[in-house]
Order: sequence, then structure tokens, then C-alpha cells
Amino acid sequence: MKIKDITNYLEQLAPLPFAEDFDNVGLLIGSPNTTVNGILVTLDTLEKTVDEAIQKGCNLILSFHPIIFSGLKKLNGNSYVEKVVLKAIKNDIAIYATHTALDNVNRGVSAKMCEILSLKNTKTLLPKKGMLKKLTTYVPSKEAGPLRKKLFEAGAGNIGNYDNCSFNTTGTGTFHANENANPVLGKRGELVHEEETCITVTFIAYLETAIIKCLLENHPYEEVAYEVITLDNSYQDIGMGMQGELEQEMDAKTFLKEVKTKFKTKCIRHSAIANTPIKKVAVLGGSGAFAIGQAKKQKADAYISADFKYHDFFKAENEILLVDVGHYESEQFTKNLLVDYLRKKFSTFAIILSEESTNPIYYI
Repeated sequence: MKIKDITNYLEQLAPLPFAEDFDNVGLLIGSPNTTVNGILVTLDTLEKTVDEAIQKGCNLILSFHPIIFSGLKKLNGNSYVEKVVLKAIKNDIAIYATHTALDNVNRGVSAKMCEILSLKNTKTLLPKKGMLKKLTTYVPSKEAGPLRKKLFEAGAGNIGNYDNCSFNTTGTGTFHANENANPVLGKRGELVHEEETCITVTFIAYLETAIIKCLLENHPYEEVAYEVITLDNSYQDIGMGMQGELEQEMDAKTFLKEVKTKFKTKCIRHSAIANTPIKKVAVLGGSGAFAIGQAKKQKADAYISADFKYHDFFKAENEILLVDVGHYESEQFTKNLLVDYLRKKFSTFAIILSEESTNPIYYI
């Protein structure tokens, strides 16, 4: 098994194009053609993480956070980042990071938080826009079925819980082939009227290259007429954060105690407690102050995230209970999610959950 076999599978769960523009995801160190001996899954990659990988015979570290976030201008070992990179290279250990690619999928970081809280009726808190495109093409009606099938196989026509979605209309197409053409229908110099089907399908933007390639390879015409446009629709399956409902509503103090227990933290920071019971809960792993407004807009009773600043808590305005469980604490179950996902597919080598805590914050 090569590293690329592992990463290709991971990118089915968290496609790299879903990552935020500021992020640095994918294979950060190592060759995709290296044979994998074992995988160590961790939240962060520190020197002790590389040491653990060496000790356990793993030559691939799957890290949620990227150790290389911005450009490195030198490798002298003067910072913790440089030390990690140097040690990994010296010991032939590859490092792969998922970060916001995994944040933005509905089976990712925030979904795991929902699972920990036993939330039901979950959906994305901040669906992304600009992630959907629409393809329209025209094909002889008798060829429409086979072409649609190929486009569906390439990933077009998936909408939420539905697949093989398309819209089709029938009309008359006309074309005139010049002396340099090799028409499939009609003859050079002849005006052809052909019954055609207009096929319209939507697809996720990052699949565009594969879908257009599929179209051109399977369309019967020498010259293929098609249009691709970007839709302004939000895409519910891609975006930051999740929201859902508790099985039973509870008072705020009981809810906070439950959160403290389930997220294994010694300290929770929160906004003022109102008399409103908690039923609808929004969550977002990591630094989530930017989504406070959206959580309020969605009428959440509580919003759980991390890294709220002093003035962020004023935004509660007695409309929502803001709960800061800590950055590490909000994302701590992500490595379990990744281990479970990998073990379903690969069983021929070790997939090890890191035993090292990489939380840089301590409480007294």
C-alpha cells in the first residue's frame, strides 16, 4: 500500500478543495509513492509525535492540524516547526494534514462534536456558497440515456441524499458541417435537423475537470456544445459547523455540566445564563467566534466552540448561551473519527491512535 492509496481514500472523506484558502492541507512531507508501514493519527504533530511514530514503526503521520502552515524560509531547527520537519525528514516519516478540508464536510469535526452530544436532526451551520456548478449539454435523444449514465458515474447529479438527478427537455437542434468536418449525423454541406435532448446536471465544483472530460469522451458529436455556470446556491453538505437538537431539553446549568463531562475539560467559559431551556445546539470545532451571528440567526439556544475573546461574549445579548470548551477540547475526538474511517478500509497494517496529548494549555 502506497501513501497515495491512503490519501486518495482520505480525500473521499475530506476533499482538499474544500479547505479554506488560508489553509495548508494535503501531503506536507514525503512522497506519495512511499510504501506505508503504519499510520499514526494525531491532532497535532510535535517532536514527541514524531518520536512516537518512530517507536511504533509508523512512517506516515496523519495530523489534523498542519505543522507547516505558512512558508518556511529556512530549516535550522530554531523553532518547534523546523525541529519537527527536520526530524520527520531524517527518519523518512511522511506527514499529511486534513484541517479545514475535514472541518467543511458534514461527516467531519463538527459532526463528531454532535455525536458526542447525541444531537439529532443535524445539518450544516454555515453552508458554503459557490461550491455548486451546473452543466447543460445537448445530445441526440437516442444517446441521452448512456451519456447521462456516464455523467452520473463521474459524480454529477448528486444533491444531498439523492443521486442520478437531472433535468431533460427535448427539442430540435440544427447544424451545418463545413468541408473540414467529420459529422456523426448528416453530411458535409447539409443543414441537419436532429431531435436532441438538453441534459442539465449539477455537480460539486472540484469535479469540473473530471466531468467535462467524461462529457467529451462519451458525447457522440465531433464538436460538443455545453455550458458550465457557477451557482450562488448554498450547498448544505459543505460548510463550517453543525447544528442539531438534544433528545430532551435541559436547563442551562445542567447542560453546561453535561458539556464539561462529555468534552473532558476542567474549565468551561460561558456567557450569562438565562432562564431559557437548552434544546437546539450549534457547534463548531476550533476557533468559532466568527459563527456566533449565524448561530443566533438559526435560533440556537447554545453555541459550543472555542477561542472566544472577551468582547465576543457580549454578542450573546441574552439570546444564546455561548460556551467556550477550549480549542483542543473541541477537536479532541477528530483523531478517533479518522482512525475509525481508515480502519473500515485498511486492515493490512497498523493504524494507531496517538497516545500523546498535544494540548499546549494546562489548567490549575
